Amino acid sequence: MAKKKKSDIERVFETPAEAVNQPITETIETNYMPYVMTVIVSRAIPEIDGFKPAHRKLLYTMYKMGLMTGARTKSANVVGQTMHLNPHGDASIYETLVRLTRANGALLHPFIDSKGSFGKQYSSDMKYAAPRYTEVKLDKFCAEIFSGIDKNAVDMVDNYDGTMKEPVLLPTTFPNIIVNPNMGIAVGMASNICSFNLAEVCDGTIALLKNPNVTTDDLMKIIKAPDFPGGGKLIYDEAAIRTIYETGTGAVKVRAKYSFDEKTNTLEILEIPYSTTIELILKKLTDLLSDGKLREVTDFRDEIDLSGFKLALDLKRGVDPDKLMEKLYKLTPLEDSFKCNFTLLIDGSPRQLGVLGILKEWIRFRTGCYRRELIFDCERKEERLHLLLGLGKILLDIDKAIKIVRETEKESMVVPNLMEGFSIDKVQAEFIAEIKLRNLNREYILNRVRDIEALQNEIAKLKAIIEDDLKLKAEIIGQLSEIKKKYGQERRTEIIEAGEGYVYAEENEIENYPCRAIMTAGGYFKKITVQSYRMSDEQKLKDGDCVLVNRDAENRDEILFFTDKCQVYKSRMSDFDTTKSSSMGDFVPSKLNFDDGESTLYMCVVKGYSESTNVVFIFENGKGVKIPLSAYETKSNRKKLTSAYSSVSPAVSIFIEDGEPFDIMLMSDAGRAIVISTSQIPIKTTRSSQGVGLMTLKANGRVVSSKANVSSIFENPSRYRRSKLPSTGVILSDADSGSAQQKMF
Repeated sequence: MAKKKKSDIERVFETPAEAVNQPITETIETNYMPYVMTVIVSRAIPEIDGFKPAHRKLLYTMYKMGLMTGARTKSANVVGQTMHLNPHGDASIYETLVRLTRANGALLHPFIDSKGSFGKQYSSDMKYAAPRYTEVKLDKFCAEIFSGIDKNAVDMVDNYDGTMKEPVLLPTTFPNIIVNPNMGIAVGMASNICSFNLAEVCDGTIALLKNPNVTTDDLMKIIKAPDFPGGGKLIYDEAAIRTIYETGTGAVKVRAKYSFDEKTNTLEILEIPYSTTIELILKKLTDLLSDGKLREVTDFRDEIDLSGFKLALDLKRGVDPDKLMEKLYKLTPLEDSFKCNFTLLIDGSPRQLGVLGILKEWIRFRTGCYRRELIFDCERKEERLHLLLGLGKILLDIDKAIKIVRETEKESMVVPNLMEGFSIDKVQAEFIAEIKLRNLNREYILNRVRDIEALQNEIAKLKAIIEDDLKLKAEIIGQLSEIKKKYGQERRTEIIEAGEGYVYAEENEIENYPCRAIMTAGGYFKKITVQSYRMSDEQKLKDGDCVLVNRDAENRDEILFFTDKCQVYKSRMSDFDTTKSSSMGDFVPSKLNFDDGESTLYMCVVKGYSESTNVVFIFENGKGVKIPLSAYETKSNRKKLTSAYSSVSPAVSIFIEDGEPFDIMLMSDAGRAIVISTSQIPIKTTRSSQGVGLMTLKANGRVVSSKANVSSIFENPSRYRRSKLPSTGVILSDADSGSAQQKMF
């Protein structure tokens, strides 16, 4: 029977025989690693000139198209021409072009002068027009990135099909790598470089060129902080800035700029952080309004027009706009962080550098480019000088030169005869032979010969610069000073100190009033207003349940719920709805999402984490400990604390010692009891401390209960008081035994 012929699709997906048993390590090395390196080196990570390959190919194409001067051309034309260098498709090329334009606003110093709709960096929905409708040319600023490119300043390589040449890097005359923002995501690494002010960067680079021992502190005084195209206000954190300058990682916080129109009672947002968009802000504002958390605002709208960005919020009468903005900074992306990751390619290898390291590498790169440019100029001048020296020799006898040419029978012998007649080389003879007849006069030749001295001086000056690093750096300093003068701008992002103005706190927005906090042994919690509690202090409870904690509180107070799994759950009174005495209340394990099988032991109302307030734990093994309440304070908004107390023995009771010591009764399963003062229990700063022995127990014995209000249980508590611990305790009398059974269990 004939074999069934395989289709083309089956052949494509057929696994080669040699790959069936290929080890995974070999697969990664031979198949995956080349892809990884291609993405890192040839696509996603910028190089020391500040460009990724897609940027460089696009700008170089526009340069070769002559778009440094003249009129704009259609973007579609540029996209098509760029495909000679970048074969990844017209859509990706046009997206790259859009980001480089002045109209998009993504760069501090745009490279492309544009006409038409190119969208906006601060909007994800504001789309750019199709390339057939928009027009572009190179901005004058591009003269600084192409300076010397035609003078062998950088290496040129073949394009993907070998039909033309393209530069490996662009010879930027300023540290573009940190002047314009750049982001890239490769495989296993990423880059996110923020922008800095051009004038400050030029000054910082000049300082480093003059003194290679400039420190990070020195640099921070010159290059003060990042400067974003979108403006805004940068909250200055010296430690964070220093980390970025030294390591290339860290984050800076930027918040929106605003103004208030008193006539219309409108708050106008004029600049937003570079790392967010207006759509994200509008969505968050909508959510806050629907949740009732933005009652100060009646309406808001996008008022972006040709004059620029504007987001308007209509406020209710009497609202303080500054306090409202602090609230919005806290709750919306109107304050956002830019996470820095200064990863770039240095000589083809990815490295993470701080600002100081980047400037040092750029100086090395620029020094090499400029030296190559000067060598090119020097060689061209030497070639010109060589020709003029040959021309000078015929000045002695012009008639002889004319005679040699006239008497030479064959054209091919003119150059050899001139070489022989004046002792010059072939290049000089070719130059002389090509001089027009009208120029074979003494004046022309004398003028050319006079150029010899000027050329010799220029060549000597160039060689002096090429051979002397200090002179070379002085030339670069001059270029940077000129760039600062021509293109330097005032900072767009204002620098403010941390903590300036009103500080928003969420609890300040919560209505505060006195209330009563009640928790039962069964884990139910009630928040009752003082008025309601006074009207009816009899609480509705589940059968067999009892009130465990009954405390005065305020609606802004924090609550700690201690559980039988050695954990603490943190909440606020405001998180619970106000209820009545006739209600069962909220079941805390469900409300706060306790772990399975976890139940409450105690509740503590916290008005402040005072150093004089302690949490007293009594354990079944007869031990006890006091932990400072401050041990449960957290800076972050954590809802759950693990290892809240020792897990060696189950906790019998938990009490709060608020400054003044009090008496506690401990009762064992052997019918013995002791009364001690909390002052006898030592304080341990470690939450998991086991404490000290309070009651001596028999083997397998345990403390079954403890209570603080001792006088309500026994007529004569002093009978059970013990000053020396641990103690075996006193056997309960018949009268006290009945009272204890009734009031402690």
